[in-house]
Amino acid sequence: MSNFFNPEGRISRRKYWIFFIIFYWTNLLALFKMYDAFTMDDMISFAAFGVVLVATIILLLIQSIKRLHDIGLDWKYALYLLIPPPINFIGFIWLGVKKGQDKSNEYGDDPKKTDII
Repeated sequence: MSNFFNPEGRISRRKYWIFFIIFYWTNLLALFKMYDAFTMDDMISFAAFGVVLVATIILLLIQSIKRLHDIGLDWKYALYLLIPPPINFIGFIWLGVKKGQDKSNEYGDDPKKTDII
């Protein structure tokens, strides 16, 4: 589980898509719930959903960095994913579609050989 929070290494497209679906849509749900809580003046719910929003953004960026490593790119390209939606959505989709490097690279072994999922 510690590997889940570590931005080092590589992940496959399949594993990335699973994480993307979970985190991006949880992110959007938290954003909508924050708006609802704000309009109802429920600041406790607003803060709670804000924490969920920030956590999903961080976790999505960690998985995106691993995906960039699989493609052979540095982590700094993940900063482009901080551009607000819908622009960042295109970047996240590109990461899920782009084929990774087949053999080991400077970031680790081929994830198709090491991933359980």
